[in-house]
Amino acid sequence: MLQNKKKSFRSCLVPEIIFRLLKMPDNAVSRGERTPWMKFRRCLWYLVALIMVGTLVIYSSVFQVSWSLNPRTTTPNSSNPQNSVPPLVDRYTVAYPHEYHFILDEPNRCREESPFLVLMIPVEPHNREARHIIRSTWGNVTTVQGKVVSHYFILGQSREENGAQTIEEQLLRESRDHGDILQSDFLDSYHNLTIKTMLMFEWLSTHCPQTSYAMKVDTDTFLNVHNLVGMLLKAPQHLYITGNVIRFASVLRDQNSKWFMPFSTFPESVYPPYAIGLGYVFSLDLTRKILEAAQHIRALYIEDVYVGLCMRHLGIPVTDPPRGDMFRIWMPSNTGNCYWTSVITTLLHSSNQLLDVWKSYQTQAQSGC
Repeated sequence: MLQNKKKSFRSCLVPEIIFRLLKMPDNAVSRGERTPWMKFRRCLWYLVALIMVGTLVIYSSVFQVSWSLNPRTTTPNSSNPQNSVPPLVDRYTVAYPHEYHFILDEPNRCREESPFLVLMIPVEPHNREARHIIRSTWGNVTTVQGKVVSHYFILGQSREENGAQTIEEQLLRESRDHGDILQSDFLDSYHNLTIKTMLMFEWLSTHCPQTSYAMKVDTDTFLNVHNLVGMLLKAPQHLYITGNVIRFASVLRDQNSKWFMPFSTFPESVYPPYAIGLGYVFSLDLTRKILEAAQHIRALYIEDVYVGLCMRHLGIPVTDPPRGDMFRIWMPSNTGNCYWTSVITTLLHSSNQLLDVWKSYQTQAQSGC
């Protein structure tokens, strides 16, 4: 049995013809002669050993790249967060899955309100002005066609050392006054947007059992809630995500780009389809699916691309909206002729611009647009 195993192993690594060449006659061994045959045999052994080592190096490199995209052996099951160990993190990945905690929360509100649609708004801890502007504009729309709409701001901890305590005190007062603050204990930064997004999915999956849809929408985005609800009333109710869908986006290898991605982290040349992060909407049953996929996909720092990677892993397509002009990236130069009443989202220059845009929207809506 042992001899057969040795022979099988030998046949996998060393071709039979080479093995016969390497096998020196017994009489030469017994005489201890240093013949040219022995020198030739030694050179062949060195050559075979070099080929084997090279093969192992190449195999290890390929395995490492594969692991970077599919770290099954190190990423924990998100359903068991107490055993979570964050995967290897570099400049282009983030520590997720991991056991993060909400230090400011609304544990019962979503369950009690049972909204049709929840608006989840990522925001920096210090940006109180943006939160105020949204509460006084599209965040103030709470009912559309008899459907309840609610909103929450999701944020991490301040990265500012000076004044951090003051910011936390302001957030606590804001939470008591408005009941719409969800703050977790990760460091709030652009690099950690993926963490913020995944915690959004976690919170929705455990706090909103009766909700049909949710939307992730940025603070510098105009949102027409009435058009959004109207679209969702006709949309698929399961495994659905839509927005401004990007297809065949090239991976940027320019190190000067804000969205640079090295080959070692993501070796593919094109990203899978994804909805741009300024505003995308999804059915609530998709949240658990995305969290399951996150156990197998190393978390890239570009959050909307990462959600697209999770969708590809699940085999669930990203859906185009009913019209291509519903989710706009850029605001056109001419926003007359009922523009604001015809779209769902438009990216603005800043959240401060939203106040003027909201007045224009109300004027158009009242004029019968």
